[in-house]
Amino acid sequence: MIEELEWQTRRDRINKKLTELPQPWKIIKYQDNLDVSMLTRHAVEEFQTDNGPADYALFVKGKLLGIIEGKKVGVGAQNVLEQAKRYSRGAKNTVGKWGEYKVPLLYSSNGENEFFIDVRNEKSLSRKISNFHTPEGLNEIFERGQHYYANLSIHTQPEFYRIRLYQSEAITAIEKALQQGKREMLVAMATGTGKTYLTVAQIYRLLSAGVFKRILFLVDRRALAAQAVREFATFTTPKGYKFNQEYECYSQKFKREDFEDDEPFNPNILPNSYLTSPQPSNTFVYVSTIQRMTINLFGWQRVFEQDQSDPDYEEEAERINIPNHAFDLIIADECHRGYTANETAIWRDVMEYFDAVKIGLTATPAPHSLSLFKEIVFRYTTDQAIEDGYLCDYESYKIKSDVLIKGTFLKEGEHVGVVNTETGEETYDELEDERTYSAEEIERKITSPDTNKKIVKEIAQYARTHEQETGRFPKILIFAANDLQHTSHADQLVQLCREEFGQGDDFVQKITGNPNVDRPLEKIRKFRNRPKPMVVVTVDMLSTGVDIPALEFIVFLRVVKSRILWTQMLGRGTRRCDAINKKCFKIFDCFDGTLIEYFKNTTDFRVEDPRKEPIPLAQVIENIYQNVDRNYFTGVLIKRLRRIEKDISGEAREKFAEFIPEGNIGKFTDELRNRIAKDFVNVMALLRNKKFQELCLDYPRAKRTFLKGYEIVDNVSSEAVFSVGGVNAKPQDYLELFSKFVKENKNQIEAIKVLLYKPKDWKTDVLNDLRTKLQKNDFPEEELQRAHKLVSNKALADIISIVKHAAREEEPLLTIEERVNKALNKVKQGKEFSEQQTKWIDFIRYHLIQSLTLDLEDFDLQPVFTDRGGKKTAQEVFVDLHNLITEINLAMAA
Repeated sequence: MIEELEWQTRRDRINKKLTELPQPWKIIKYQDNLDVSMLTRHAVEEFQTDNGPADYALFVKGKLLGIIEGKKVGVGAQNVLEQAKRYSRGAKNTVGKWGEYKVPLLYSSNGENEFFIDVRNEKSLSRKISNFHTPEGLNEIFERGQHYYANLSIHTQPEFYRIRLYQSEAITAIEKALQQGKREMLVAMATGTGKTYLTVAQIYRLLSAGVFKRILFLVDRRALAAQAVREFATFTTPKGYKFNQEYECYSQKFKREDFEDDEPFNPNILPNSYLTSPQPSNTFVYVSTIQRMTINLFGWQRVFEQDQSDPDYEEEAERINIPNHAFDLIIADECHRGYTANETAIWRDVMEYFDAVKIGLTATPAPHSLSLFKEIVFRYTTDQAIEDGYLCDYESYKIKSDVLIKGTFLKEGEHVGVVNTETGEETYDELEDERTYSAEEIERKITSPDTNKKIVKEIAQYARTHEQETGRFPKILIFAANDLQHTSHADQLVQLCREEFGQGDDFVQKITGNPNVDRPLEKIRKFRNRPKPMVVVTVDMLSTGVDIPALEFIVFLRVVKSRILWTQMLGRGTRRCDAINKKCFKIFDCFDGTLIEYFKNTTDFRVEDPRKEPIPLAQVIENIYQNVDRNYFTGVLIKRLRRIEKDISGEAREKFAEFIPEGNIGKFTDELRNRIAKDFVNVMALLRNKKFQELCLDYPRAKRTFLKGYEIVDNVSSEAVFSVGGVNAKPQDYLELFSKFVKENKNQIEAIKVLLYKPKDWKTDVLNDLRTKLQKNDFPEEELQRAHKLVSNKALADIISIVKHAAREEEPLLTIEERVNKALNKVKQGKEFSEQQTKWIDFIRYHLIQSLTLDLEDFDLQPVFTDRGGKKTAQEVFVDLHNLITEINLAMAA
């Protein structure tokens, strides 16, 4: 414990702080005849009040604005504010009175920590600040008043060009928090949902209301800073102007390569005087990287670990004397940054330096972000954005490599290449003893060229299949383990990809912070905007803050242990790209699905296995109608409609106009949840209309070009991912787990019992119960169908035969059509049907293919029957309709 008396703390610590501020205080002793009207920027020691002497009284322009109570360094400073309050109550000849207080701005200090409170508002909370305010800063706080948030109109809906509903809700949530006096808050929005646009819109409202004047927009990459500058320059205000035509907008220094080739390069550099001598008359926004601001505040000794080849290296930055009131609002984008203790500390030190309101923006709230910004005031998740149609969902695949999972073993006598890690020279040697390398040592101590080659070939197979199906080769982003000089995993992958695809060097590029990468930011822009490169290998440079809307494949060939980093990496693929009709993207986990499994329940991504053969649309709609997990299936339907929206042609819009106003699928989808809740009958009548459903399945698509695919020999195992109880399983294992489930529940689950032992009880309620039970136990019908297709090449096996086959392997797998035909043939066997009855049997066949069951009520509900007279006519056609229904259901379940 430091042994120091109070007077020593004041002399050696507090006085030093006051006099070394960018705009310092002049310290003087109290005298009885002191003319305070002459005090312009003075701290008066032992200033007398009716309640005793205050350690320091702060005068600006002859006005007593503040009091400091100091204690020795060993005493906690926060509670000492109570003593400062006592002196405030006893002060004389002051500038006003606020309740019982006569001096408004109070401090406490122990020479190391300072606390501050504005007592003019009885709901004010004390807060820790990095240092005392300068005389100019203190006067500005006083002049601004304590009710400066009153101009916020949180009940006024934000009106901006192209603003989305959730962005408007975020703005309202932020402004409500500000009116409640909150000074730290976090906004969590999925990557790709327009945080920068939201920020510009929010800043405009706050500046227009006069709530803030000097705003710092802080980002963690210079590419993000350039993106923000573009957003401010193109943002259209409600008055019809661009943002920078109404308010001053400044940035740090940029390089030509920070901007697109066709963009004007005229950054408006912030004058240093705006930082060193902030004026109340100045109203502006400043866009800066955390790296530059760190150097401005603390010098070069406090920077992120980087060298001159790093595109975010701030070679021209220097330390300048900035007061802590230089900004009154700081918005920090991508504030999750801080993967090391040093990076986290830098973020915290920069944010805490300024006495400002702080708003953090992130897609991945981290503990250190929450500790700095206190609480999340608004959240918009990835899954919400996918359902709303603003982001793309994804399909997951796992690639298995024994070397990457288990490591490798080298036997005595094997020939190996030995690389000199300092020069890159390679020699060949014969091992004189066996050696074992763990999985963690792969690409760190040893590389397996055969492993990398086979994985690249496997990815190429998927890419070429994608090209055949869509008419375009996918943009591919590969995350490599490292890019070390002479032993670079990234370089090896680049070479293998170039050889595999055979499209020249420009087709495959490396983008990392390695000094041997020329102009990496320019390469990123080419990857985003141009046909080449189509394949990019990186380590972490493209993991955050870079938008590549056309990206469709993300390959993980590096181990990821950070939830934040994993989510950010996935976020590279979520952007919509209407120009190429992007419907979803694919992720490839080259560690046998272990990354997907590890992060499955830790992010706001809903991890779903790929669904190549989904639940039929008619069944999705019927589930909504029958209230079978309605909320879930409404979400499924919305995703289906979103994909139609992205693929629709003008001709198709005209066809949909017969059912939906102007054929606007997007608007219809936007309103679907609300309309189901408020107008269920009419909405379901439309959705269950067979012509509408047929159009949804077979509508005129937008024309696509078709490019030639490339041959490939696949020597690497890969498979889609199935999950049961949070555990990944191979297709065969998945079906074996299902077989075990059926056998263990044949007497517990009534629907299974009916299929196996009581087929005469088969009906719609039993089918719905079966599907619900299977869904809840991780065996949804479409996944079982997909697994059977992969294992037995049986496409779209019906759920009845899937369950029966699981219980008794000799039971055949049938498609729905095969089952329906078999059942009706059995019913018709030995009987004669009239021409009219035969037609109705065909109607029944159509219904059974859609529904798998037949109920009497169906004749008055299903269009295939109601269009032909419904139950009344059916009863006239079939003398004993009840018995026929029973026979048909029995035959279906038998």
